[in-house]
Amino acid sequence: MSYFPTFLKFDDKKILIIGGGKIANNKLTHLLDFTHNITIITPLVSSDMQEIINQNSLQCYTRSYETGDIKDFDIVIAAISDIPLQQIIFEESRNYRCLYNCVDIKECCDFIFPSYIKKGDLTIAISTSGSSPAVTKQLRIYFQEKIPDSIKDFLEEMKNYRDTMPKGKQRMQFLESKAKQYLNTWSNK
Repeated sequence: MSYFPTFLKFDDKKILIIGGGKIANNKLTHLLDFTHNITIITPLVSSDMQEIINQNSLQCYTRSYETGDIKDFDIVIAAISDIPLQQIIFEESRNYRCLYNCVDIKECCDFIFPSYIKKGDLTIAISTSGSSPAVTKQLRIYFQEKIPDSIKDFLEEMKNYRDTMPKGKQRMQFLESKAKQYLNTWSNK
């Protein structure tokens, strides 16, 4: 079954990452594009991850996972190599109704991390529901190269129009025209 594409608002969400290696670091790096309300629990932290933790003033507990650690979190990511522990944490997550993701057991994931492009307010997520991460990666690279960095400034301009123009059909038509004009200028290159 495919995953439903959605964008979550992280303003009031607490995120826990369990693990401190390369995969945990990768998840952390992606999440930092959207929130800094992240806690890490891991007995060992890679030097790269420790640097990111320090730069972003994140909370990190250097110890093993303990039952109940997830109770105050909305989103839990288990980026650990201990597959039985991933399963145990998943089962515990059902009691707390938090969203759960782990790296090795697809059936235990409430969500997956899509490949994504982020340029200012533009975020494009790409997923093959796990069937081909290689295709997902190549699509991300393709679209990343096609979308100009000027999209950031254009989106700020469009946001300003939306905030200052009166709502209604005229505003909608104006914004539609501006978007079409902008997209035509770079899509024909």
